[in-house]
Amino acid sequence: MKLIIAALLATSAAAFAPAKVAKTSTALNAFEEELGAQPPLGFFDPLGMLDDADQERFDRLRYVELKHGRICQLAFLGQIVTRNGIHLSGPIDKAGDSFDSFPNGIAAVIGPDSIPTAGLLQIIAFVGFLELGVMKDVLGTAEFPGDFRNGFIDFGWDSFDEETKLSKRAIELNNGRAAQLGILGLMVHEKLNEIDMVADLPIIGALQ
Repeated sequence: MKLIIAALLATSAAAFAPAKVAKTSTALNAFEEELGAQPPLGFFDPLGMLDDADQERFDRLRYVELKHGRICQLAFLGQIVTRNGIHLSGPIDKAGDSFDSFPNGIAAVIGPDSIPTAGLLQIIAFVGFLELGVMKDVLGTAEFPGDFRNGFIDFGWDSFDEETKLSKRAIELNNGRAAQLGILGLMVHEKLNEIDMVADLPIIGALQ
């Protein structure tokens, strides 16, 4: 759990950006105009991950930020849905256990009441398949880091003007950043439950 929290903090910290702050590095100055440098924070790189970085490294960090943001948006939505009592119907395994018979949150995969090991391995295999074969620029036609359309999924993107495209990309970045902080907060509250500090959170409720 501590490793997961540290990883989330480290990967999200470098990407927050914009009001301009004086920098001595020419490389850093170049990134202050990149998408994602938005008020009220200004350029924010407390870990120095962009010190002496080139465009290739920036694009790599942006790709990682987008991927983690997307994962965290799905994770946070999953927390909201399942903690409101909404689960898939039917059994989750051959033993006949229902989806709602397992706990919410991290307890669903770690702990005495977690899903069977075979189920966890299936999830890991599916995520690996998406990571290696689907959620990537397979055709080499990406317009920007995180563009995984691959000539297939478009939803009218090519019909937007450049200003609209930049706006939508900025919205995704901000939502992903908020989701990373949100899911991190839920993970912290789950650990607080272990010392009887149960918080009754808006929308989600108490993390039991």
